Amino acid sequence: MSMSSATPAPAPSRVRRLPLAGVLRLGRPSDIWFKPALSVVAAVAPPNLTLLALGRLDLAMYTMAGSLCALYAHNRPYAARARALAWVVLGMVGGLAVSLVTASLTTSAAVLVAVGALLAAVQKVLCDATRVGPPGNVVLTFITAASLFAPQTLAQVPGHLALALAAGAWAWIVGMAPGLVRPHGPERRATAHALNATAAYVEQGDPRSRAAAAAAIQAAWQSLLSAGARTPTRRALDRLVVRAEVALAAPVDSDPRRLRAWARDLRGNGPVPPTEDHGELLGVDAELATPATPLWRRLGPLTPLALRTAIGCALAGYASLALGVGRPYWALVTAASLYQANLTLTWSRGVQRVVGNLAGVLLFAAVVPLAHLGPAALVLVCLAFNFGAEALIGRNYWLGSVCVTPMALLITEFAGFQEPGRLITERVVDTLVGALVGFGAAIVVTNRRAGNRIERTLAAVERAREHTARLLAEPHPDSRALESARRALAAHLVELRAAVDAASGEWWQGALPQERVVRAEQTGHRTLAATVRHQEVRRSTTTEGIRP
Repeated sequence: MSMSSATPAPAPSRVRRLPLAGVLRLGRPSDIWFKPALSVVAAVAPPNLTLLALGRLDLAMYTMAGSLCALYAHNRPYAARARALAWVVLGMVGGLAVSLVTASLTTSAAVLVAVGALLAAVQKVLCDATRVGPPGNVVLTFITAASLFAPQTLAQVPGHLALALAAGAWAWIVGMAPGLVRPHGPERRATAHALNATAAYVEQGDPRSRAAAAAAIQAAWQSLLSAGARTPTRRALDRLVVRAEVALAAPVDSDPRRLRAWARDLRGNGPVPPTEDHGELLGVDAELATPATPLWRRLGPLTPLALRTAIGCALAGYASLALGVGRPYWALVTAASLYQANLTLTWSRGVQRVVGNLAGVLLFAAVVPLAHLGPAALVLVCLAFNFGAEALIGRNYWLGSVCVTPMALLITEFAGFQEPGRLITERVVDTLVGALVGFGAAIVVTNRRAGNRIERTLAAVERAREHTARLLAEPHPDSRALESARRALAAHLVELRAAVDAASGEWWQGALPQERVVRAEQTGHRTLAATVRHQEVRRSTTTEGIRP
């Protein structure tokens, strides 16, 4: 029986095995790994060195809150980056305000842990819903949770928030500065990635590479559509992404070497490789006019993740308190850092976090004598770890954590040197407690909505496919409407693959509708290919008609 005609039989819910192989494997570094690494150093150094000169390193935690915002939005075009960084700074200062006011009103550790857990849940769902990207909620939660346990009075809060806001404004400037040199850099990188991913699919032809190419093309469109004014350079990039779409739909007729050559030509600030403009961009203007999905609609599916985060962080913090650890926020932050799209990814992140933190405390023990030479040495060592964390974390989370852990430990010493042995012991205990309790909460709070998301996305794919097919069946379909329908179908197919990947790693799920998904993907991509063929015929006819 063929796959297309088979009827999937129901299967009982089952526990999926948790992987160990490959969890710690190092990947290739990002193309721009040095940019966030240099940006965070440029954002952190001036405020910290200024405080060092003034003899007020005890205030560094508040400037670090704003400075660390420079870690965000490096893959976004500068128009979108300006907005994203502004919201990150405001979100950071807002969370810090809640923490500082709470710390000034109560010293009850139980209340502080509860507030920290709720803040972590809010930060998690907002970061996921807005797709702000790495480092996500972890940095926000680290700052707000640590601030809850910093001695504070109401009179001090405005001044401390002003420091964070000033450092955040500087971080915004640092994040935007590369646009002066390479104003179209993010869009060029996204387009190059789409071309390379499509070339890989043309060469390999397997479903995995097709899904990766489709996701890269969708990401390139999202980048270009959020880039602002439609400059000639962006129009030329639009046409290259269209070439990637055509190759994805008709791989047999595509040359991967040409796709890769176009991608190489996008490096630097040179001219964008020219391609013919046959009117495929009519749908771009239509997409620009389409309103974005409201934030509240994206929050609903994240409810299980919010519950996991809130419960896991609270239980981790209370377990740390029960063990008598002086800094329960470390356990809280460890739990908050675990939660990913599904339980399997959460498990992998937990393993990476534990391994990275344990290696990190060993590194801290090695460098603490150097850091204790004086305040200047402390600041410089912290800057080195800031750079190392961002340079390495893209290869694997655990490798970046090797630098994040000693950096976090040294930040606690800005107000005064502490006994290293106690810091190391507390960090190890809180790491283990946070990972175990946090993962336990993820097991208890199941995500039954993952299967519902697949059903909703399958329905959306079918509606988009039928709409595109109806337009194709018309004698003279409107080019703008057809392009808009094609891109909508492509976007829904990418979302379907993401929904399936998320649900596949969730425990206690019923049988996934794998064969329905395969059929939807096959028919969807056939419809996309038919659209491309229709465009090719239309272009040929138009060309013949205008020849002298």
